[in-house]
Amino acid sequence: MDACPPLPRAFFRSVADMARLVVRFAILAVLAGLSWLVLSRLRYHWDWSAVWAYRSIFLDGLGLTLAVSVVAITLGLCFGLLSGLASVSGNLVLSELAALYVGAFRGTPLLVQILIFYFCVGVVVRVDSPFVIGTFTLSLFSGAYISEMVRAGVESVDHGQWEAAMSSGMTRGQALLHVVLPQAARRIVAPVTGQFVSCIKDSSLLSVISLRELTKAAEVVNASTYRTFETYLPLALLYLLLTWPLSHLTRRLERGIRNGMRETPR
Repeated sequence: MDACPPLPRAFFRSVADMARLVVRFAILAVLAGLSWLVLSRLRYHWDWSAVWAYRSIFLDGLGLTLAVSVVAITLGLCFGLLSGLASVSGNLVLSELAALYVGAFRGTPLLVQILIFYFCVGVVVRVDSPFVIGTFTLSLFSGAYISEMVRAGVESVDHGQWEAAMSSGMTRGQALLHVVLPQAARRIVAPVTGQFVSCIKDSSLLSVISLRELTKAAEVVNASTYRTFETYLPLALLYLLLTWPLSHLTRRLERGIRNGMRETPR
């Protein structure tokens, strides 16, 4: 009698994913029940109609949050790529400039950077647009983190790849752009996607310069309706709807990278 063939690894992975999904929904159901129990004891009179009347403000804020985040992460990717490549270029001046940029923006709070750029730099360059100043500041902040991702990704490539490329007649710059960077890009994708999630959440700080993104929109609605729970609960839900798919994509990318590196012959 023939033995049963072993089940494929993908089957066990799908079963594990399904079990994880069931457990996750069960936990969410319990948390929702506990939240309802706590809120019901407050004897709070819920009035969603007052907030629903201002739904267009929420939608406008949601659109502006997406616009700021997309532009900021795009510019941040450019800044981070240039800074990351400069840090591994071997040029002392470029690497020191990159280190100074990364240290300055990673070593100070984003809120302080926003205030400095809006109330100091913006006055000097005569730009008073909260969208322009806020997006540019957020892109520089994101670029500093992406720079470290690029540097770490390049340095994770085996040094033999450098030697093989340069022994074939390439310069260091050509070896970096044509051989090393394409290999490092696969390892950079997942953390950069995670940085996009952080960028969406960090955009809420732009409310301090009166940019009417999602958080500022909620503040406006709350000031008009005085319905704090009905205003800020949808705010949290909207941020969750924006970041949850990207967080899930980041985990899938990281898992795929780990599996690919495990299956790659050495």
